[in-house]
Amino acid sequence: MDIRRRNNVVVTGRADGPTVVLAHGFGCDQNMWRCVVPALAERHRVVLFDYVGSGKADPAAWSEARYSGLAGYAQDVVEICAELDLEGAAFVGHSVSAMIGVLAARSAPERIGSLVMVAPSPCYIDDEGYRGGFSAEDIDELLASLESNYLGWSGAMAPVIMGNPERPELGEELTNSFCATDPEMARVFARTTFLTDSREDLKDVAVPTLVLECRQDAIAPREVGAYVHAAVPGSELVTLDATGHCPQLSSPEVTGAAILAFLDGLRPAPIGTPPAEARR
Repeated sequence: MDIRRRNNVVVTGRADGPTVVLAHGFGCDQNMWRCVVPALAERHRVVLFDYVGSGKADPAAWSEARYSGLAGYAQDVVEICAELDLEGAAFVGHSVSAMIGVLAARSAPERIGSLVMVAPSPCYIDDEGYRGGFSAEDIDELLASLESNYLGWSGAMAPVIMGNPERPELGEELTNSFCATDPEMARVFARTTFLTDSREDLKDVAVPTLVLECRQDAIAPREVGAYVHAAVPGSELVTLDATGHCPQLSSPEVTGAAILAFLDGLRPAPIGTPPAEARR
């Protein structure tokens, strides 16, 4: 299998720099990262890809059996890392990809050396002592609407997910991204995203981890960021001065700066290199 073609793998940035893998969330593709890639690529080798069923990934590689659980997507990540012979890469996962990264790092600890979770949620459904942001009835209605009228659901939900109503072009971009996804593949990924409970997986994270939450996020409220931070041993929590669920697109400067600050802290700077604060 040609893994690079299967997942539309793109490698850019400094060939001699430490590697950063950027993973998109539900209904998106690697283009969602375009605004933060230039800053990362100045000092890092940047790997982008599309999950099977999204973007320009090979649709012939999709199967409901494999992609009806997060493990199938995590397996894609591990296979991409192996194909590129990555060691100790930083995995930056947006939304559901944060939990996919947790599984991939556990499966291949030699490949993934750190995690950045952007607007993560291990469980979207409220539970006793836990606020995920949605009731079980909310999620049932969301999935029923998606399955009965995917295009209509996309037009209604994308602006809510994106936030920033004063910048309608952002919601329109996300709507277009949703609408470009095959509805059947989107249905499977949506159920996987919104019905999976990954809370128990967080305690097993054994790599340096940054949790990035937004000041206001209709999909992953700040209680979720606090929960993830408390559950992941030794993690760092940063609240971005950003709104909405896609800060890499709505607030790329602050998102990129937070990721770079974390990555800079993982390795000693070369002799003669100015402090990280001076470089930004």
